Amino acid sequence: MKLSQRLQYIMEQIPAGSRLADIGSDHGLLPVAAVRSGRVTQAVAGEVNDGPLRAAQKQVAEAGLTDRITVRRGDGLAVITAHEVDIITIAGMGGALIASILEQGKDKLDSVKRLILQPNVGEDILRRWLIEHQWVLTGEHIMEEDGKIYEVLTAVPVSDSPVKQDELYRPLALSGSSLVLTQNWLEQLGPLLVREPNEVFFRKWKLEIHKLQNVLAQLARSEQESAQQKQEQLRKQIEQLKEVLACLPKDKR
Repeated sequence: MKLSQRLQYIMEQIPAGSRLADIGSDHGLLPVAAVRSGRVTQAVAGEVNDGPLRAAQKQVAEAGLTDRITVRRGDGLAVITAHEVDIITIAGMGGALIASILEQGKDKLDSVKRLILQPNVGEDILRRWLIEHQWVLTGEHIMEEDGKIYEVLTAVPVSDSPVKQDELYRPLALSGSSLVLTQNWLEQLGPLLVREPNEVFFRKWKLEIHKLQNVLAQLARSEQESAQQKQEQLRKQIEQLKEVLACLPKDKR
């Protein structure tokens, strides 16, 4: 069984000897690979939909791991009990949905030592949830696979973090610019990603600029006052994003 690059990276963030809950486990590929690798001793694969649930059950049975991986039907963290796991992975959903899952199941997080999250969109929403609930980012990774760009966020409780939250989101001055990246900017760009941007990071944000320019062009056809105000906001946002990309370390592109 070969994992995608994305799932392989997520698995590599799991410490050895962990008890894992993979929420929205789809075909159960990640728990099976994690147990086989020796990183995980016991796992729960959670799924809310019948098709993926049956696929995960089949995957686990064929791997001969039914004694170590439990496949459960349920919504979000409802599939686990308090103190049952110490690692939670949630991948392939929107950031708002992942934040909602964590919020609704936050009573299950007391024993959890690490969250490994891969939002498809809305990364800033998820970063804000982590800040508000005392989880600190210890890793951010951006990659491209099959034409799609993914970000993986790894977070630990404040009590276990070597870095303080206010240090992570301290306003960041850009070399050669008067623009200072405030917490709001860092939530959008990623406080760790922006400090060590790679080629995929630049590609993602150039694509975002292109999308904003398309929206701006559509708004230009409207004569409504609200549309004109929105145009000004978008122009400012586009220019600031361009300035940010221009001022980040050139040798990282």
